[in-house]
Amino acid sequence: MPLSLDHALEALTAKSEAGQAEQKAAYHKQTRPVLGVPNPAINDLTKGWRQTLSVDERVALASELWETDIFEARIAASKLLTQARLRPDDAAWALIQSWVPQFDSWAIADHACSAGQKRLVADPSRLDTVESWITSDHMWTRRAALVITLPWTKQNFPKPHELEARDRVLGWAASYVDDPEWFIQKAIGWWLRDLSRHDADCTRAFLAEYGDRMKPFARKEAARHLPEES
Repeated sequence: MPLSLDHALEALTAKSEAGQAEQKAAYHKQTRPVLGVPNPAINDLTKGWRQTLSVDERVALASELWETDIFEARIAASKLLTQARLRPDDAAWALIQSWVPQFDSWAIADHACSAGQKRLVADPSRLDTVESWITSDHMWTRRAALVITLPWTKQNFPKPHELEARDRVLGWAASYVDDPEWFIQKAIGWWLRDLSRHDADCTRAFLAEYGDRMKPFARKEAARHLPEES
């Protein structure tokens, strides 16, 4: 039987902790409702929901949870779709795309992008859609293009098509280096930092070409895990 939105919200509310709503709202700078539910509790709830709901039911519930505009409900919506094997997944990918223009805080955006990462890895041709985000007037959409493509920083022995995708995203990052937005600069640093663990030379080459145009904190973030050159 599908899980109703009311029952899902009741389950989330039951996991709230005293004082957490105020702390979370302040930390995440939220004006939307915040219940004060710890992330591990959201993980446990959504894991159970994924195990009992069909793909269509998960997508439907995720959509309803997102539309409540409750902080933890939007995170739960994302976690409902954060699964590598999700078949069919066209509806899930379409829903995640519809969320991107609504991003307005890093925590919700990052959880939604985590779900989107699984859908991109499942079908890399979807990078064509993500590429359209890099010229958006919406800062969070531009940022999402880097956060959602983080899986391409993690291959130790990338295949040719993975190298092609990596180079493509690095081209997007290069187009961002003059963007003054803190979150954009942070995302560039994050992408390069993660890449440096698997391809230090590639990160060094990017910094050699573009580092002078990046904000100092972003350069520092990018180089954080670079091994010392002998």
